[in-house]
Amino acid sequence: MPFPGGLWWLLCCRQGFTLLRRDYGEADREADGEAEEEEASFELRAQGDQGSLEVSLSQPTRSSSGSERSLLVAEEMRSLIVEKGPGPVEDDPDTLMKGWLQREVRGGMKTPWIRPRKYWFVLTSDSLDYYSSNEKGARRLGSLVLTSLCSVLWPDKQTYKETGYWSVTVFGRKHCYRLYTQHLNEAVRWVCAVQKVISSKVPIQTPTQLLMRDIEEHCGNPEVLEQIYHCNPILRYTSSPLYAPLLPFPYGSLDQSAPGPHSYTTLRDEAVKLFNSLQQLELERDPVPLMQGVLQTCLDLPPLVDEIYCQLVKQTTEPPVPGGQGDLHYWQLLTCMSCTFLPSPPVLRFLHFHLDRTESRFPASEMAKYACFIREALGKTKGRECVPSLEEILVLMRRQEMICTVHCPGAPACSVAISSHTTAEEVARELVSRLGLSQSPNLFALYEQSRRREQPVGSTTLLADVLTRFENLAGEEQDPPCRLCFKHYGFLDMDNVPRDSLEFALLFEQAHEMVLRGYVPTSEETLQTLAALRLQSINSDFSARGPFPRLEELFPPHVLHARLPAPRHWPPKCRGARLRAGLLAGGLWGQALAKQRAERDQRLRGRLREEGASTMAAILEKWKLLQGMGRPEAMAAYLALVREWPGFGSTLFDVDLQASPVGAGPQRLWLGIGAKAVSLYKPGEPEPLDSFCYGRISSFGASDSSTFRLSVEDRDLLFETSQVDEIAQLLHTYLASAGVQQPPQPQEPPTSPLEPPTSPLPPTALPQGLCPMAGPWQHRPPLGSFHS
Repeated sequence: MPFPGGLWWLLCCRQGFTLLRRDYGEADREADGEAEEEEASFELRAQGDQGSLEVSLSQPTRSSSGSERSLLVAEEMRSLIVEKGPGPVEDDPDTLMKGWLQREVRGGMKTPWIRPRKYWFVLTSDSLDYYSSNEKGARRLGSLVLTSLCSVLWPDKQTYKETGYWSVTVFGRKHCYRLYTQHLNEAVRWVCAVQKVISSKVPIQTPTQLLMRDIEEHCGNPEVLEQIYHCNPILRYTSSPLYAPLLPFPYGSLDQSAPGPHSYTTLRDEAVKLFNSLQQLELERDPVPLMQGVLQTCLDLPPLVDEIYCQLVKQTTEPPVPGGQGDLHYWQLLTCMSCTFLPSPPVLRFLHFHLDRTESRFPASEMAKYACFIREALGKTKGRECVPSLEEILVLMRRQEMICTVHCPGAPACSVAISSHTTAEEVARELVSRLGLSQSPNLFALYEQSRRREQPVGSTTLLADVLTRFENLAGEEQDPPCRLCFKHYGFLDMDNVPRDSLEFALLFEQAHEMVLRGYVPTSEETLQTLAALRLQSINSDFSARGPFPRLEELFPPHVLHARLPAPRHWPPKCRGARLRAGLLAGGLWGQALAKQRAERDQRLRGRLREEGASTMAAILEKWKLLQGMGRPEAMAAYLALVREWPGFGSTLFDVDLQASPVGAGPQRLWLGIGAKAVSLYKPGEPEPLDSFCYGRISSFGASDSSTFRLSVEDRDLLFETSQVDEIAQLLHTYLASAGVQQPPQPQEPPTSPLEPPTSPLPPTALPQGLCPMAGPWQHRPPLGSFHS
């Protein structure tokens, strides 16, 4: 069917307007872009020779006079009827690459009704230009000057799925060229060529960098230094906003497609925003949240650390009111920065010079005290996992230490003074000395403990980071509060622990925790006896008036739940039955089913209360039989019953043993790591399935982040677990403490290049008093245990 005449007229008009827009309508916008690129190609240069040290920022201005504008329009009008030459664009000897590419049009590439327009792109050693065509005399429509700060993004597969085009994005100072092609190889060639040009450029230095170098060269000449500070306001305090960073940052973002957790923009924009935040500190009555926000941004964007240091040095140099509230807020944030981040060597030297200059100009002042504190902190800072907590920031603002509370089972909680640089091993050593455990052969460590989990704290982990994690978890209602706990880490000798010692009480409490978690397989009668002994050790003789602990604090809860009837599993229905059940679920049948479930849950809770009451009554009867038994005797009897299980003293880990590749699925087991052997237990069974002394273990390590490999003589055991690092580190600790001598074993090469090597047994023991270092397989710091 032929098109109506009106539709043909519309199509012809659309084609004509498209041609006019290509030659005229877009020329004005592209001409503006070319002018902006000329503005973008500013240079930072030093004026004069070494004697003249003033540095300025030269930036060309744009002219917008009416006569020039009219000439430009007239020239564009004449270009509408320009006569195309027969030959191609003249070949420039500096041309590195050229070809047809499509630029992003208004509305984006997701609008299929707008035909993408192709342009002729030419890459030279200085710029990326594009023309209306590849014929001789074609107009240049735009140019992007390439400097060392430009960046280019690789083709994005997601964009190809959405648009059918591979994208090449080139970032300039004010322009961003988004280019498209249907061929991946062509997109890769353009990216590589543009990146090669960018990499060949001399790095641009900002005025601040040039002045930092001049200050370092003339640090011994006070007159020249004063002249530098006097002639260059960029080094001094300012109340005006900052329009560009003090240090060079690449244009654009290296990963625009990946949304960050805090929705950050480009580094240059974030640097300017941070300076505005710093200026708000001067008037803030409570600057702590704002300080923590600045620190968090620096942690998320590490390249901004040097920038914030330079901004703080600038704002603390010759302020309007030295020592005023606003000035001290800057110094307090600089103190927090020095305890969290370590700047690069050039910025660190510039910071040290600033601290010395402040102390010499304002001796015995608050600024000098902060400068001294910062200098000492920089000598200890090695990097943080978390930003300081609100409490830590308040303490640092006063240049004081924090008080950390460590809970000790069976003993009062201990308060330890810590700084931002105190490690878990240092606190554990102090507690060992304070609690009189220096002569104990066993190993101790700090643990992060909550109702849901418990894990040892790494020996090199900063306790300030642990406290920050606790503060973050406290704000989440679904997570129970966490605390630090001091406990046994390795049991090397449990036979010679005096009954009247604090270590015996720690051992008793740790054994009770294992019983409650179900890690001591024994009969229910023995569990009731253990609960009675626990009551006797807590409350002494039976009394009906005394406060009773809850049953779940005396008896393993899983034993009571095991008595309840198992839920009924209905056989799978056919598709039609499932469909009818789904249709009726929202009506009366659905209400009836919900009512049945509620009644069933209520019956189960009632049954659980009955079982708990009967168990508690049996425990009380056994408690009455312990009349006259003292607390030490009750604790000794409790430990004697627990030690009847041969696996007591081992640290148990829940693992899944991988079977052969073809066959049954993984088997849930307990992996017991002891001082003399490694054992495998079936959960709830008292006897081990297998046990391996350390002499039979040739190597161990991590196959990946969730698979632990144990090589025993001629076979490899693979365990699926989330505690790979904890298992391997505990093995290292026991081997180092025992001083196992093992001949070197031939190691098989890894099956894949990404597979980390396993760790052979150490040939010699480590020095007493230190935990072993991490092997090459580890992903976390070594655990915080040591030989006392």
